[in-house]
Amino acid sequence: MQVKLKFLGGAKTVTGSRYLVEIGHFRILVDCGLFQGLKDYRIRNWEAFPVNPREIDAVILTHAHIDHSGYLPKLVKEGFNGQIHCTYPTAELVKILLLDSGKLQEEEAQYAAKKGYSKHEKPLPLYTKEDAEKVFHLLQPVEMTEEVSISDNIKFTFYNAGHILGAAIVKLKIKGENQEKKIVFSGDLGRYHDPILNPPARLPFADILLLESTYGNRKQAHVKPEEELGRAIRETYRAGGVSVIPAFAVGRTQIILYYLFLLRQKGKIPDIPIYVDSPMAIDVTKLYKQFSNYHKLGSMFEDDGSNPFMYKKLHYYQSQEASMSLNAIRGDAIILSASGMATGGRVLHHLYNRLPNEQDSFIFVGYQAEGTRGRRILEGEKTSRMYGIEVPIKSKIYYIEGLSAHADQDELIEWTEGFVSKPKMTFLIHGEKEAAEGLSNRLKEDLDWSSIIPEYLESFVLFDGL
Repeated sequence: MQVKLKFLGGAKTVTGSRYLVEIGHFRILVDCGLFQGLKDYRIRNWEAFPVNPREIDAVILTHAHIDHSGYLPKLVKEGFNGQIHCTYPTAELVKILLLDSGKLQEEEAQYAAKKGYSKHEKPLPLYTKEDAEKVFHLLQPVEMTEEVSISDNIKFTFYNAGHILGAAIVKLKIKGENQEKKIVFSGDLGRYHDPILNPPARLPFADILLLESTYGNRKQAHVKPEEELGRAIRETYRAGGVSVIPAFAVGRTQIILYYLFLLRQKGKIPDIPIYVDSPMAIDVTKLYKQFSNYHKLGSMFEDDGSNPFMYKKLHYYQSQEASMSLNAIRGDAIILSASGMATGGRVLHHLYNRLPNEQDSFIFVGYQAEGTRGRRILEGEKTSRMYGIEVPIKSKIYYIEGLSAHADQDELIEWTEGFVSKPKMTFLIHGEKEAAEGLSNRLKEDLDWSSIIPEYLESFVLFDGL
């Protein structure tokens, strides 16, 4: 029996993670991500899928982020009808994220039609909300550490990866006629000292390892981000303004809420109203209580006054009308709103209304990718174009480091040190070329591991005659 691996995405890029494992005639797709970012990557979403979706037997998801799950509606639309295995929190997050993605795809097509910039007479979405809903009945949730058989000779197990709620490391166990082999997919690994999520589980053995390399060439500053956050809020409060925090709905909003709760309890920020202005973030935050055994905060939900996601001055705003009413607030408030890079969503109207105000502030709490509005604001542009108008930037701008959900180079090395023997092959995935090369060099220096940085659509024979 031959075992092959083909890289359908996530190769020399941090987007579109899709890894096809062929075990004899059985095909497993690990992750099914959407390509995002640069146009050269995005057009891959529209190209024919490199493998007939009807011939894929099963999908295994490491976690719910769109760059790992966002192509599922298209895959199902094109004929995939197998089970999609994931953890229980991932199943619920996928439903929220795919519906939002379908909505965005529809809005983008409508906007292209209105503005006439599409080469098609009637621009169509990649998929719709209705397409997204057709994925849900195929989701097959599994508990962490529960070994599951998906064929006579293939089993898999999920282990905690940190990163976001329900994120998993995947171990595939393949039984041949004479021997058994293990293929490990790291998924996206989280931080070792995350205040909410548990550190990534260590696995002792892997014959083949696929290791993420997002921050493979970076070491994150070991600062106390909550102290910087508190300082920015206090300075804005003293100026009589409102602090606006652009934050992603999954993971980032929840960690900011946790830090705000701690700062408030310690008297390091004033006892002022906090508004969460993101319907998706509200839906995601509810899942933390539903899946309290998947993170460190479970016991905090049991007593009044200790729940960081529910107290008197914390308000959740679902409706558009409630969101717009926040524009009338002139001071002494904190607003969390998506998107985290200020590329779209409700945070736009907060930017439009508050960037011209010297007393207000915007606190960016995550990496701002090249080309995003958040990046341009941080780099000091004097105006920002929104709704067809150049909006002057007079508000105070802050950037808080140390809040990434990705393991840095040191933590990636620390995780690989958990293996008691060297994998036969190590592939560095889900990282830009420079990041993967940086990690490759470090693996060689520290562990004497050789590694492979695969190309898009490159194939490898992992085992022959298993």
